Amino acid sequence: MKIQDPIVIFGKWAEEGKDVGMEKGHANSVKEMLEFACKERADLGKKFSFLDVGCGNGWVVRDIGENKLCERAVGIDGAQQMIANAVSRDKKNEYIQTDIDSFSPFKRFDLIHSMEVFYYLKNPSKTIKRICDNWLNPNGRLIIGIDRYYENFQSHSWEEKVGTPMHLMKEREWKAILEKSGFFGVKTWRVNSSKDWKGTLVITGKTKQFLQNLQRRQANV
Repeated sequence: MKIQDPIVIFGKWAEEGKDVGMEKGHANSVKEMLEFACKERADLGKKFSFLDVGCGNGWVVRDIGENKLCERAVGIDGAQQMIANAVSRDKKNEYIQTDIDSFSPFKRFDLIHSMEVFYYLKNPSKTIKRICDNWLNPNGRLIIGIDRYYENFQSHSWEEKVGTPMHLMKEREWKAILEKSGFFGVKTWRVNSSKDWKGTLVITGKTKQFLQNLQRRQANV
């Protein structure tokens, strides 16, 4: 099979309507991830800005855009066809076609989410470090969901099947990347698992100031 850039492959998927299937397949995992992250924002009682990295047809951005505390929802994706699909479905929120590895937001975000993207990146560690240093506000959180990781053995053949380079790392390796990048309170867990499927691996972390703000609020209750 010919090896292609993931942006090329996902662009073709968008043209063929496969983005709708991706939305349905990831919906349950993303729902749990966002419930966790948005509840924390609600506990803080503050409005937040949101970025979806690898937004596809914008389904997550549209969902978060309806949250009463969300004041700005943005989606970025490398595939022009995916962004075109997102814009055609949503005139309310913001979508940017860009190379994730070189993206530099003009304004930072409070919550950054990504589902099934980071193992496609050339250097996930470098991108996660840039997110910590340059993309997130001091009180921000990064939450990532991935289905291809070492412990999920059914995902090991995906690189050959899809025909694009993919990283394959262990759960502890993903956790270590966030910790080394400067995130605090890093945790991992799995959602939407079944008998023959280890589930989506969730990795998340937040800044030190986020922890301090939450601790102060809890102390005052």
